[in-house]
Amino acid sequence: MLSSNPGPIGIFDSGYGGLTILHGIRQLLPGYDYLYLGDNARAPYGPRSFDVVYEFTRQAVLRLFEMGCHLVILGCNTASAKALRTIQQNDLPKWDAERRVLGVIRPTAEVIGNLTKSRHVGILATEGTIKSESYNLEIQKLYPDVQVSGVACPFWVPLVEYNEADSPGADYFVKKRIDQIMSLDPQIDAIILGCTHYPLLMPKILKYLPAGVRVIPQGEYVAKSLKSYLERHPEMEQRCSQHGEVHYLTTENPDRFAEQAQIFLRESLHVGDQKSEMSIEVENITLG
Repeated sequence: MLSSNPGPIGIFDSGYGGLTILHGIRQLLPGYDYLYLGDNARAPYGPRSFDVVYEFTRQAVLRLFEMGCHLVILGCNTASAKALRTIQQNDLPKWDAERRVLGVIRPTAEVIGNLTKSRHVGILATEGTIKSESYNLEIQKLYPDVQVSGVACPFWVPLVEYNEADSPGADYFVKKRIDQIMSLDPQIDAIILGCTHYPLLMPKILKYLPAGVRVIPQGEYVAKSLKSYLERHPEMEQRCSQHGEVHYLTTENPDRFAEQAQIFLRESLHVGDQKSEMSIEVENITLG
């Protein structure tokens, strides 16, 4: 039986990238409690099939619900693209019709119409997100006049996670994909970073983008969308506890998580019982 008591807002990601979403949300909504779950042991999700991503995401969302969350944000573009709709339609009615799961694609798609003048938009994302065409579909529903071009950037996530985002070697891989998307459509004037790792490559991205092309990371827009959602749904807002606390769960080694998380959060984390606002707790999630 799921608890009816107020609980933290859950943030789920396949690994570390969702921490950029959490960071953006906390900047705007610092008073709420948050529970972050990274499925680091099974990352990356990008190359995995729809069925596998759905099953992994389903397990994570249910675990967050069992730990007291009433609202879960999929801070992962691949999970949002491949699992969100099925969980909303098939699983939530069985688990608890009053709970909610939201993604990161819709909030970004909603604002893009106000951020492009040429009506030509680019998407840089993982292979799974590009193949799903989720951004294309969402943007077309909202703005039928906007043309969308997407390019997968398979080496960008490892560059960030191996702390090579600022290295000279990263220039080759960033420039290659920037050149590719601009050659697909030279009229692009706005590019969505459709992976939560990519903001860490922002200096390189800006270095190789043509002048006048706007870059759109997701954290700010997801945060604003969440704030609006809570204002429009006071019944859900009342189910979100507010003590300004954050806790982290990982399916991998907590020491490694703490080390890597600092890259994304720009603040120190401590493992276990060490006194800190941030605590890392290990939670194993298994199939079946």
